[in-house]
Amino acid sequence: MAEQTDYIFAHAVAKGVKSMPRKTSVVAALVRARMVDDALVILDHTQRRAALPVKKAIMSAKANLIDQHRVDPKTIVITRIMVTAGKRIRRYVPASRGRALPYEKVSSNIFVEVAGLPKAEKVAKAAKAEDKADDKKANKKEGK
Repeated sequence: MAEQTDYIFAHAVAKGVKSMPRKTSVVAALVRARMVDDALVILDHTQRRAALPVKKAIMSAKANLIDQHRVDPKTIVITRIMVTAGKRIRRYVPASRGRALPYEKVSSNIFVEVAGLPKAEKVAKAAKAEDKADDKKANKKEGK
C-alpha cells in the first residue's frame, strides 16, 4: 500500500512589496516551517507592516494548492518562504542651495511554497487501484 508521505506542492510569489527585504525577512522567519493555519494566526498578531503582504502570499499559495489539487486544508505546511530584493527606484529629495540628494525606494519579492497531503478519498482510491494491481500480479504468478 502507498504511504501518506506523498506531499503535493504549490507556490505563490508576491512581487514589488513596498517594504525593505531585511524587514520583511524578519516577519517571514516567524512563520517558516509552520502549519499554514498557525502561521496566519501569528501574522494576525504581528505588529509589523510587512505582516500583511506575507499573510497574503501565504493565503495565495494555500488557495493555489487547494484549487489545483484535492488537498486536505488541515495538513498544509509552509515548506519554503524566501524574501529577496525587488526593484529599486531612484528618487531625489530637494536639499539646501539648490541641490538634489538621491535616495532609493526599495521593494521586496516574497516567494512562498506550501505542501499538503491529498484528501483521504483520493488516497483511498489510489490504494484501492494499487491493491487491484497487486491482485492481478498475484493471479498471474499463480497461473504460471
